[in-house]
Amino acid sequence: MAAADLLSALDPEQRAVAETLRGPVRVLAGAGTGKTRAITHRIAHGVATGVYAPTEVLAVTFTTRAAGEMRGRLRSLGAPTVQARTFHSAALRQLRYFWPHTHGTELPELTASKISMVVAAARTLRLRPDQAMLRDLASEIEWAKVSNVRPDDYAAIAVARGRSVSKVEPEVVGRMITAYEDVKRAQGRMDMEDVLLLTAGLLAEDERVAAQVRRQYKWFVVDEFQDVSPLQSALLDLWLGGRDEICVVGDPAQTIYSFAGANADYLRDFPVKHPGTTSVELVRNYRSTPQVVTAANTLLAGTGSTSVELRAQRPAGSAVSYHGHPDEVAEASAVAREIARQRAAGRPLAEIAILFRINAQSEAYEEALTSATIPYVIRGAARFFDRPEVREAVTRLRGAARGGVNPADGDTWVDLVRDTLAGQGWTPDPPEARGQTRDRWESWQAIVSQAEAHAAEAPSRDLGSFVDDLDRRASEQHAPVAEGVTIATFHAAKGLEWDSVFLVGLQDGTLPITYAQTPAAIEEERRLLYVGMTRARVDLALSWAQARNPGQAARRKPSRFLDPLLPDADRAPAKAKGSRGARTCVECGKPLSGTDKARRRCTDCPAPYDEALFERLRGWRLERSRAEEIAPFMVFSNATLEAVAELRPSSPKALLAISGIGPDKLDRYGEDVLALLSED
Repeated sequence: MAAADLLSALDPEQRAVAETLRGPVRVLAGAGTGKTRAITHRIAHGVATGVYAPTEVLAVTFTTRAAGEMRGRLRSLGAPTVQARTFHSAALRQLRYFWPHTHGTELPELTASKISMVVAAARTLRLRPDQAMLRDLASEIEWAKVSNVRPDDYAAIAVARGRSVSKVEPEVVGRMITAYEDVKRAQGRMDMEDVLLLTAGLLAEDERVAAQVRRQYKWFVVDEFQDVSPLQSALLDLWLGGRDEICVVGDPAQTIYSFAGANADYLRDFPVKHPGTTSVELVRNYRSTPQVVTAANTLLAGTGSTSVELRAQRPAGSAVSYHGHPDEVAEASAVAREIARQRAAGRPLAEIAILFRINAQSEAYEEALTSATIPYVIRGAARFFDRPEVREAVTRLRGAARGGVNPADGDTWVDLVRDTLAGQGWTPDPPEARGQTRDRWESWQAIVSQAEAHAAEAPSRDLGSFVDDLDRRASEQHAPVAEGVTIATFHAAKGLEWDSVFLVGLQDGTLPITYAQTPAAIEEERRLLYVGMTRARVDLALSWAQARNPGQAARRKPSRFLDPLLPDADRAPAKAKGSRGARTCVECGKPLSGTDKARRRCTDCPAPYDEALFERLRGWRLERSRAEEIAPFMVFSNATLEAVAELRPSSPKALLAISGIGPDKLDRYGEDVLALLSED
């Protein structure tokens, strides 16, 4: 394509990206703003104008699907020979070429799974982990390697960052990492993280290899830069070799993989690391209606997750809907009825998605859709009854029913279900750890809840009828489908979009999830909801259940993240003015006492803002209030000053985005606040 034709297809911000062919460049690209379009046109424009030789460009992203999409677009734009790969694919290609030349041996065998080596390593430490713990240990080994955490340092760093593996002390995990590396080395194998580590090692230790790679690739583009890990950042620096011909693209508001080592600070601090950076913001959202965009902007406004403010480009659509339901069964049934209505109105099922926080939530929707004869597909996880822990649980319960096992004296058959699952590892209280251990517990808990609901419907029912009901559900939900409603977690939905999206199970304790305790972890939960909301093109529905099962007390509240979105009637009731009830921490939600009430947070909860700056802002506020003879809170509330100290707005527009600052207060105090921030 001609260079002029490439640019004419872009909006002003996208065109600015495409025309800035020399680095360093940072693109903050909001959801649905056409980031892939912008960077592929930038590459194609560079090739068309002769600035780039196509074989000297390396475009890097995180998934094979995204890399394939980028290659397809580049072909259609006249740049078919540009390399678009994942980090691992690009590194493995270099490693396979250079390793035999530098070491004189074959490259170690790449293993698809760590589990067998984790088993062998656990055996050397005389541990007997179950399958869930093995998977959690494998995930923690991966995190440590991509985060450049050495085994000897693991325990201290894990405690500081709030990481844990269920039933395994941090010191033991550190020894496990060492044992795992010993086993892997003895077997002559390497894992996926080693692909990056060994490539980085080659480039760092052999100048000839580094020089050849840098002659090959002179221009870099990195997509989804908010997901870069410390190890990937180090490898990227070695590829660059001190040069700055790099364009990075990402959105801090879509950082949802911090638990796996992703660090959005590399995107935020890019201009600091690369002086002279050209920064461009893509803000025109082409995906969603104004109603969806407004709701998504409102969710993040005034929080630590605020990124670019989206501007909708589509025509107006229907209002975002919010629904509370008495229980999860009622919620799932209501969603299935609405999907049936949309199907009757002509919407393809492939354009509808149900998204939730954890995999165990899928079963209620599998059942509800099956009952309504609506086909579905599950993305990123096995169907509920295909999960290993569920299959084993049903097998054990079936054996107990057929063997005539009776409950202990005074117990019911539901107690027998609990006892049977306890033999697998279920406990009445959830584990503190996250990962596979938590996922398995959620699956078992879903079966326990199902048993309780089954018994509540008819006192005459017994374990045999419950097992028959489980078998019926399993058989009905195995029907193959060519097209259906997508069922997925928020994590699995990233990068996808549908006409109609149902975000379900949005009650506190599920979103944010109970084990999200730190301010940073809670903000990541907020961003998960943001990612879910911005998947919707036309219709968006958010819902929650006041109880798990029918007949249970309505103790659940809508997610705290919905407070700025819900109509007043649906919000959790606020405490009456002057109430002497216990205040709660603004970070972790726990009750406060004593001097902690003045800080509005627990002693152990760090403030997300610059506390010294906050105190200077309070001093300025006191002076202004005295000069105007008004109360300090009438200038700005503490919450508003905290947001200013955290976000450090640098323009009147950025000030207006903070809750508690309207046009009037901007006129009266904006200049003073911006001046104070500038001095700071």
